[in-house]
Amino acid sequence: MHRFLLHNDSIRETTEPCLSPGQVGFLNGWGVFSTFRVKDGVLFAWERHWARIVRDAARMHVPLPDSPVQLLAALDKLIAANEAWNGTLRLAIVRNHGGLFEAPGMERRYEIIAFTTGLRAWGESVRLAITPDARHGASPFRGAKITAWAQNLTWYEDAHARGFDETVLLDEHGRVSECTSANIFAIFGNDILTPPLDSGCLPGITREILLDSIHLDGMTIREAHLRPANLESADAVFITSSTRDLLPVASIEGLEIARNSMLVQPLAAAFREYTAAYVAARKPAPVA
Repeated sequence: MHRFLLHNDSIRETTEPCLSPGQVGFLNGWGVFSTFRVKDGVLFAWERHWARIVRDAARMHVPLPDSPVQLLAALDKLIAANEAWNGTLRLAIVRNHGGLFEAPGMERRYEIIAFTTGLRAWGESVRLAITPDARHGASPFRGAKITAWAQNLTWYEDAHARGFDETVLLDEHGRVSECTSANIFAIFGNDILTPPLDSGCLPGITREILLDSIHLDGMTIREAHLRPANLESADAVFITSSTRDLLPVASIEGLEIARNSMLVQPLAAAFREYTAAYVAARKPAPVA
């Protein structure tokens, strides 16, 4: 984590106390969050991230700031304060009221916390474990990106303890859903498939961009249910996230999968072009 964070309307030292145990959102994981890629000082895909935050906040009854424009300006100030021109930004919005143990005197309805950190070196590929019964596709809260993240962190830690980098989470029907912090795709010839949202997966921003904004001649990117056996028959498997972009899968626990990382390269190149165009369109003009 870098030196400064954003707390509501102010930039503060990360070591400065600013929260209270009586803020129910922090004790109960009652909030929403998103993780952004910062590229050349621009928050990539801000509009998509904010739209997802709005959807998830409505489901979780989390109040939000009235002006996303002012929030974006505050996040830009945080990026500048930390000189985090190319890095990662985490934004969390948690509610202060509700539940049985709300502290007295809480005037704000919500708290905003944002911080930045550097980019992580993920390597050239990833090794995946498998975790059954980890997603519930029928849940009304499926796919919500909420601050109650302990289960994902525990599965991620378990995977590392067993020598893997991440883990494939299966739904209640034994179908592939996602990883703890990434979506998963499989390539079958010119057909590129990713699990639908009713598998319980998060509607990741990179996933969304691939589905609706990346177009390659002769290739189709679409949703379809997948089982572990389908991953064995795929020509290549890769995962996606805002911090990883597209990362090929080298192995999956108990499966024999193809390791054709070259097949991922055209998609990765198209995604980089999309990112570059987005950033170029939003970078402030240089001061004369």
